[in-house]
Amino acid sequence: MGEPFPLKFLSVTLRCMRKPCNLACGLILLLPLAKAEKKIITPEEFQRPGQDAPMFSPAILDGGTLYVAGQIGADLKTRKIPDEFEAEVRTCLENIRVILKAANMDYADVDSVQVFLTDMSLFPRMNAVYSSLFKAPRPARATVGVAALASPQAHIEIVVIARK
Repeated sequence: MGEPFPLKFLSVTLRCMRKPCNLACGLILLLPLAKAEKKIITPEEFQRPGQDAPMFSPAILDGGTLYVAGQIGADLKTRKIPDEFEAEVRTCLENIRVILKAANMDYADVDSVQVFLTDMSLFPRMNAVYSSLFKAPRPARATVGVAALASPQAHIEIVVIARK
């Protein structure tokens, strides 16, 4: 089947670089393989003046890919989770939208979604809210039932990966 693309690309580029006139072109071709700098994405709405920093970043932008930390449906101002499950899901997805916007992205840039539910019987209700916000073609998704989440009041946590 051959070598994976980056190794084959690197091999061809290095062979071409043996000629002095190709050195500059070869170095330019290798630039995309260089490790991009990671950037922490922390929207204003997530900042808490006077409070200790959380133990995680809301998101990391690395080489054009955004890795959004698990978000629950807590209101960003009050930190309270709505009583109604559908409102909790909407709030969770709105928190993700705020992070995406801070990285100059939106739901259409999301490639992968992981949903964690404390009660799998809530799946149809989650799916109804989810499908109203994520339009076709929808991202790849996994939904997993879990015993509990970090916040005892939370019923849902969502993780996304997006790419511009």
